[in-house]
Amino acid sequence: MSKYFSGLRRAVRFDPGLLLLRETAVTTAAMLAAYGSALLIEHLAHLRVDVVVQAVVLAATAARVQLTADRYDRLLGLAVLPAAAAGAAEVGRLMTLHPNLGDVHFTLGTALPIWVRRFGPRAGRAGGLLVLPLIALLVMPPDAGPLPGHDHTLWVALIALVSGAWVATAQAVAVRTGLVPAPVRPPAPAPEPADPGGTAPEPRPAARWRPLVHTRMALQMAGAVGGAFLAGRAVWPDHWAWVVLTAFIVCSGARGRADVLFKGLLRAVGAAAGTVVATAVAGSFGPHEDAAVVLIFAVLALATWLRELSYAYWAGCVTAVLSLLYGWFGQGSDDLLRTRLAAIGLGAAVGIAAAWLILPLRTRDVLRRRTADALAALTDLLGVAGTDRPALLRGRARFAYGVEQLGLMARPLRAERSAGRLTRRLTGRGGGRGGGSPADRPYRADVVDAVSACEAPLRVLVDGAVADPALWSDPRVARLNRAVAANTAAVRRSIGRRPGPGYQAVRARIPRQAGAAPTGTPEQLRMLAALLTVDDALGTMAGVFGDPPPAPPEDGGGGEPGAS
Repeated sequence: MSKYFSGLRRAVRFDPGLLLLRETAVTTAAMLAAYGSALLIEHLAHLRVDVVVQAVVLAATAARVQLTADRYDRLLGLAVLPAAAAGAAEVGRLMTLHPNLGDVHFTLGTALPIWVRRFGPRAGRAGGLLVLPLIALLVMPPDAGPLPGHDHTLWVALIALVSGAWVATAQAVAVRTGLVPAPVRPPAPAPEPADPGGTAPEPRPAARWRPLVHTRMALQMAGAVGGAFLAGRAVWPDHWAWVVLTAFIVCSGARGRADVLFKGLLRAVGAAAGTVVATAVAGSFGPHEDAAVVLIFAVLALATWLRELSYAYWAGCVTAVLSLLYGWFGQGSDDLLRTRLAAIGLGAAVGIAAAWLILPLRTRDVLRRRTADALAALTDLLGVAGTDRPALLRGRARFAYGVEQLGLMARPLRAERSAGRLTRRLTGRGGGRGGGSPADRPYRADVVDAVSACEAPLRVLVDGAVADPALWSDPRVARLNRAVAANTAAVRRSIGRRPGPGYQAVRARIPRQAGAAPTGTPEQLRMLAALLTVDDALGTMAGVFGDPPPAPPEDGGGGEPGAS
């Protein structure tokens, strides 16, 4: 019992201010409204119950995609979702008549939404809506799939429109009433300035062609879903959807090979645990029992809330919902348990293999790119004039966005660090470069923590400059600002493997008299302490990325004979 309450306390701590719980309440309200509306339409039009399931699935998934959407994105979603649902219904119809051709269209339909992300955040959100009706096809039991005929397509489009309207309404009301904060649009990146210090990223060689990130991720998704169709239909002709759904979940949103492996394992373990638990529970309900429907909504709400805590909770709850849904349709739970577990394992393996083998995104490259983006925002912020209040606030927002993007890949890196430290303790080995304790070894997760540690001191700097612009131009603050900016440039050179001076800790260069306390006003001391904290974080990053390569010798003494 104590373990239960300990887990509950941890769950509450991961959601400070209960913001995620409030967002879950909004999503659940949209799901219930979509469910009631779909039930009414299904009853009046004498449709099958699969449209009701589709309404709930679309409301649950669209609410997450539209979480940061403004009014224009919500209007765009109301146009995209019904069209996507109609297209998915036609794909489902094709899969019943010509399975191979339908599988190809389904595979392309899951890859295209990823590819369109290259056109910006708005296109990315629209792409996220495009794939949702296709996923809704996979959660239906085989005997409840889409009906042949085009009339069904029109009803599916109407149900999607109703679900999208409830999601948009619930989120708009929640923002208007203050239940959840208004969505904050990510700041537009500033153009990269000409950098005589050599910190600008090195241009890609023209001879080396590599597809853009979103193109590579789209190809990975196509390989994962296409391979899952081939494997699933070959091994389990009646239950291939479990393989395809797991492969899609594992491969979606992969941010490097470490990320997909970490999420793949967590999602596979969570899905297996959810299936086992729900299979046992589903036996307590008969087909079409209302109590099972209530439990399904409760588990869906729990999955929505705990998604940010761990991928395992999300996968476990979602697969539990699917098991309960299959039981509601009257499919035997005990007979399918082993098949489901095996299909989940195969789907996870296919998804991980696709992300690792098809134009893989190396974790270190993703880490370098996102760290460089955050430090570029830091460079711009440190170079802003203290009297330019809008530029200061813009720079802080850009850096916060960089921290957020870098934090998306933090979990597998922190798991790698924990495993590395544990292994070194068990084997009795030393730490990082040059020995030392296991805790001293630099890990890639240290970069994520270091960049995040800069956010609070930068808030102090910006707030201080906004309140009193003269603080920014104070001689000591300005001198320390220049030193930190130079170290930021050094770390950026390390990331880009560009030659130039390396990082030099500012604290070590500050002359101190023994026992002498620092002098200055409290505001000045806060500004100086904030800059030193940022510099300490830069030192951590320099320890992970290493020193930049030495600058080439100047001509005239050490160059090659005859060099011009």
